[in-house]
Amino acid sequence: MTRPVHSIKQYALSLTLLGGVALGCLLGLVFKEKAVVFKPFGDAFLNLLFTIVVPLVFFSIASAVASMNNIRRLGRIILWMMLVFTLTGIIASILMLIAVRLYPPALGIPIVLHGGAHVQQLNVSDQIVKAFTVSDFADLFSKKNMLALIIFALLIGLSACTLGEKAKAFTSFLVSGNEVMMKAISYIMWYAPIGLGAYFAYLIGVLGPQLLGAYVRAMTIYYPVSLAYFFIGFSCYVLLAAGGRGLRIFWPNIMPAAATALATSSSMAVIPVNLEAAERVGVPRDIREMVIPIGSTIHMDGSCLSAVLKIAVLFGLFHMNFSSPWAMATAVGVALLSGTVMSGIPGGGFLGELMIVTLYGFPVMAMPIISMIGTLVDPPATMVNAVGDNVSSMLVARILGGKNWMS
Repeated sequence: MTRPVHSIKQYALSLTLLGGVALGCLLGLVFKEKAVVFKPFGDAFLNLLFTIVVPLVFFSIASAVASMNNIRRLGRIILWMMLVFTLTGIIASILMLIAVRLYPPALGIPIVLHGGAHVQQLNVSDQIVKAFTVSDFADLFSKKNMLALIIFALLIGLSACTLGEKAKAFTSFLVSGNEVMMKAISYIMWYAPIGLGAYFAYLIGVLGPQLLGAYVRAMTIYYPVSLAYFFIGFSCYVLLAAGGRGLRIFWPNIMPAAATALATSSSMAVIPVNLEAAERVGVPRDIREMVIPIGSTIHMDGSCLSAVLKIAVLFGLFHMNFSSPWAMATAVGVALLSGTVMSGIPGGGFLGELMIVTLYGFPVMAMPIISMIGTLVDPPATMVNAVGDNVSSMLVARILGGKNWMS
């Protein structure tokens, strides 16, 4: 386990990134719609992250499993990981449920009668099969099939682990490959202040005005609630996992991952930065390299928050009773499915929205309404999703390693 380093160098990347983000926001406010010229610089950074994320996920998971001396520990990590994912998703859903009961979000949102999405029949079983498996080995090398890649990496790592000495050379290759990928990430992050600054200039200048439209009431709910969950909720989780010392180490190290998530709106793009942050915090290698890649695919607290908001908006628009115990309980259940199961399926965001519409029997015109909400809340939702994976790895480390796991 890597010990946390307490020096100014620990904060250098975070401060540089925050400086780049601040400059980008300023450029967005100055140039407004013309800030679109900065987007290619942000796209270049995002493409670099997406290029490395597939080999990184494979080597990190496969090497972590292959290097394990105790298969039972692997089972315990997966068991507690899924339990933590589920509990945090439920907590996030209940938090948003309270918020929308206190401040109904549907006022001011028009019912759009045109431009509705074409709703296809939702075949969840086929989608799940496609999510967990691919029909060709070459299809694994795509970020669109990340869950299938994770299953494959687990299988390869488990095979190498059980073969022991016979697979020693192959295990060394996996471990070495993981080190190479992490070193490559450190080089990519040199460009991060420019890339993130350019993306924020684009987001503020081009997309910012959309937040002042008819959906402002829904955004007024989501942004404060998600930020409260991010700062207060995650601080409580970290205190539970590692006490005051963990809290002091966590926040300075997590900011690069948070900024990357906020700018790119992609949990997968944050995996490399998230793994670096977890290493600096001191999360054991086998835990962080298992929880964070898998969490980026199936653990979405921010998506649970947005799912409850979408359901509340539709209930308000169509004058349905959202105060009944059945409505609130099903909202939490649907949000959990959207933020865990559906998020691991290609096109899961659309399928989650489709599930909301079909389960409650809303008309087709409800699709573009909640799709717009999903678009507007995507940046903070992704930030909560990604950083939540890091927090979950700390909670799993606390469960398996005891209260002194950081020592």
